[in-house]
Amino acid sequence: MNRRHLLRALGAALLPGLAGAQAPAWPARPLKLIVPFPPGGTTDLVARLVATQMAATLGQPVVVDNKPGAGTVIGVDAGAKAAPDGLTLTCVANSFCVNQTLVKNLPYDGLRDLRPVGLMGLSEHVLASHPGSGIRSLADLRAAARQPGARLSYASFGSGTSAHLAGEMLREQMGIELTHIPYKGQAPALNDLLGGQVTLMFGNWPEFRAHVQTGKLVAVGMATAQRSAYAPDIPTLTEQGVAVESNSWNGLLVPTSTPDAVVARLNAALRQALETAAVREAFAKGSIRSLAGTPEQFGQFIRSEVARYAQVIRSAHISAES
Repeated sequence: MNRRHLLRALGAALLPGLAGAQAPAWPARPLKLIVPFPPGGTTDLVARLVATQMAATLGQPVVVDNKPGAGTVIGVDAGAKAAPDGLTLTCVANSFCVNQTLVKNLPYDGLRDLRPVGLMGLSEHVLASHPGSGIRSLADLRAAARQPGARLSYASFGSGTSAHLAGEMLREQMGIELTHIPYKGQAPALNDLLGGQVTLMFGNWPEFRAHVQTGKLVAVGMATAQRSAYAPDIPTLTEQGVAVESNSWNGLLVPTSTPDAVVARLNAALRQALETAAVREAFAKGSIRSLAGTPEQFGQFIRSEVARYAQVIRSAHISAES
């Protein structure tokens, strides 16, 4: 048998074995979704809803793992250091981009150590006041701030959150004095706003809507570029002369070395999840806007958010303890 015949015979003998040695289907094991927030918040609820729908598409459970702490740094760090096999995802929100500038000595580099899978949803913010303050518009706020001995305050979800930075943008653009009162989460801040312990607060429209409709809070303005489809009768802050936009968004990341094919599969599963009736209905009821898109679009969004927040943090000299 000459060399050519020998190679042909060896190839024929090896083909069945090669055909049976295909790589196992991905994913072969359950996935973990790290949520760097406590259970029960908007981001946690969106993550759980989307995880259930992604699991149906991927054929494996997607288990939510809440890892709150240090302004989301603990959970995001765990996600950044996970194996780059696509089996560990991290759900991030505005704080992910804020922390790139705000937090010194981050244990990870958000733009280097993690890569985008896709955005999920966005909740628009409203600037609300306690009815007893008499503030129903930015004109009222300006007048109140000019009163002798005025002591106006605004609450936030915590130092460095989107609500905090929106408050600083408002204070700077209006040239008024506002005292920042940080809380550990939106719920306790909202409770004090309802009780009149603070004057103002930027917060998620889904959680504020019922209180505005019942008169327990006053909607001073929506922090959106155009009038919100969810609150078309409420004027924007931009209409009132102050260009402050604020919101709460969330999206999914994986370690940066995760293979392109796996990221594409995860993105496809995410986009399919956002199109399911269950998610669409929940988002509509919760006044949450779906932000389905590509990993590249999410990457561009992250870079623009990092730059936007960095400008505010440096201009207002905000620190993690502010």
